[in-house]
Amino acid sequence: MSRPRSRSALGAEAAKEFGTRNPPQPGFVVNERASSRAAEAVASEPHDPRQELGAAELRILYRTEAQAKRRKEARPGLWIAVVIYVLFSVSDLLLIPDVAALTITARFAVGLTALLVLETQLRRGAATDWLDVTCAGAIIFGYLGWLYPASMGANKESVAYYMVFGTIFMMSANLFFTFRFKVSIITSTIILCILYVVNYFLPASLIYKMVFGTFYVSCFTFTSYVNWKLNEERYNVFLNALEAKIQHNEATERGKALLRLSRTDPLTGLENRRAIDEKLRDYWNDWQKLGHGFAAILIDVDFFKKFNDCYGHQEGDRCLIQVADALSELIKQYDGSIGRYGGEEFIVLARMDRKDQVADLAEAICRTIENLAIAHELRRDGVAIVTASVGAAFTRKQTAAKLEKIIHEADRALYLAKASGRNCVRLFDPTDPQSSDESENLAALLKIAIGQDLVSLVYQPIQDVASGRVDAVEALMRLKMLDGSLVPPSLFIPVAERTGAILELGRWAIRTVCAELLAQDHVRVVSVNVSPIQLKTPGFATSVATILGETGVTGNRLAFEITEGLEMEMHSDILRCISDLKLLGIRIWLDDFGTGFAGLSWLRLIDFDTVKIDRSFLHDCGTPKGMAMLQDIIALVRNRGHKILVEGVETEEQMLLMRQFGIDKVQGFHVGRPAPAANFQAKRAIQKRPFTVLKSA
Repeated sequence: MSRPRSRSALGAEAAKEFGTRNPPQPGFVVNERASSRAAEAVASEPHDPRQELGAAELRILYRTEAQAKRRKEARPGLWIAVVIYVLFSVSDLLLIPDVAALTITARFAVGLTALLVLETQLRRGAATDWLDVTCAGAIIFGYLGWLYPASMGANKESVAYYMVFGTIFMMSANLFFTFRFKVSIITSTIILCILYVVNYFLPASLIYKMVFGTFYVSCFTFTSYVNWKLNEERYNVFLNALEAKIQHNEATERGKALLRLSRTDPLTGLENRRAIDEKLRDYWNDWQKLGHGFAAILIDVDFFKKFNDCYGHQEGDRCLIQVADALSELIKQYDGSIGRYGGEEFIVLARMDRKDQVADLAEAICRTIENLAIAHELRRDGVAIVTASVGAAFTRKQTAAKLEKIIHEADRALYLAKASGRNCVRLFDPTDPQSSDESENLAALLKIAIGQDLVSLVYQPIQDVASGRVDAVEALMRLKMLDGSLVPPSLFIPVAERTGAILELGRWAIRTVCAELLAQDHVRVVSVNVSPIQLKTPGFATSVATILGETGVTGNRLAFEITEGLEMEMHSDILRCISDLKLLGIRIWLDDFGTGFAGLSWLRLIDFDTVKIDRSFLHDCGTPKGMAMLQDIIALVRNRGHKILVEGVETEEQMLLMRQFGIDKVQGFHVGRPAPAANFQAKRAIQKRPFTVLKSA
């Protein structure tokens, strides 16, 4: 059921159509309340104004419209009437020639005077009612100005019959001009009275006077009735037009409401992805055709999934609304556009030509969200409030001629901002290998790397400190270009994680490790680095179990190194996957301990087999503080009951220090550099040859 509108509400709506419209506001921000109002407008139905408004209100609206119409028709109407009035001079010459000069002079005098008065009134903006008075006066004085000299003619019989033309003035008042009915009646009544007075004093027979008197009354009655019917019909036409306009207006408003709903994010009230994509095309076309540069800025709320999980979806929605409102206020200052691009991601478009302008806006966005100080105490990176990562790109001469390119560039910049610790800004830099087109080339290369044998593994020894034996190796991935040149892991691993290629590469690495070293028992244990992206992927543990079954390797021969970093969130899927992997017998190592923010939490939640202490702590042992820091970390890990592996052992002095600290395992150039699988296969083969002692007889 549609909600009936009040009489005053519909009256206001109708009044907007006829000259009392309020000026539109310069802008609006749609929010949830606006969306509900739009939905209500969509659901509303047209109404009959005759059922909603009183007669007085409708008459006021009708007079408002009629005044505008009468004002518009006054000038052409009077000009036509004066021209016809003057042309009747020909009949004066034929019927009353003896006084024709006087009547013609009177016609021109009255006609020109009426036109002069009307034009003066129009120029000075006189009220419509005064224009009507002028036109009515022109009819009355036009009749008198012609009648008086005509009555002075010698042929009284001709004059008597010529008076019949006086009814033309009566018809003009009722039918030609669109006077209000009251004005028409008064004007035609005056004409009738003049006709009767003249008819009374004419030297004519009683029959003549009765016949023409009856004719005058009939003409007055008929034309007045027709005038009344015309006014009623005009009023009905007005009502129908009013109803049609209101219905059209409502349909238009419903269409606009639907359009707003289709282009508006229902939660934040910002433009949605569809609307912002249209804006993006407009910005792009202006840049292509007119050279107006612009920036595309992507904003991602840091750790928002954790915020949602811990505080609830309602608090998550409130957080997004607060962020959206704050950014909207900020972007108004830059005359830009902002939209919600999906989930916790926002996008800003602003016309800018210089890099420093883009950097300033991106920094302002980052600080605006930080200044909201929305509590987020369950983060594991040392920050207790909601922050955002910002990636920006802007049009340059080198920008490709594809619309999607600038969004890809902003997305790559955003990825670097998140990888750099979040709560920071990164601008797309075409000279940066991680964000430039080179990374896109690497992404394409990674897709064919396995099939083209461009990816390989090398293995770095891990030594048991107590026995001095190499009882494990770490698998390290290498990538080469088509021309044979090597790509550093620091370049291609982030690209692989960003594009998802790490999933296929990870499965390939596990399968290769099992086939090259473990299946033939060349090495007892091999550790493989595993990305958090792999751990969060459904079915990862199952795929590992499949590889172990196909290669005949038991799970306890594999160790998965999980890097302690910002991407390693307290994700239930990760914890479940780690649990499944441990059921397979796979050892779980914590890599680069001490470099991230989540290490202590992970030590509490997960029973790691081994914790690898980052090389930086060993290399800082040259100072008392560095030495104390390393000892503290070792004590912390040892108290948790984990085995300890220290990376970066490069000298004999460092090796002696590890023995002194009672470290379980070490890794570094002093132990051995990364080498291909063939090196370990050869060594293991020699160790496995049977050794027989021959005794003399």
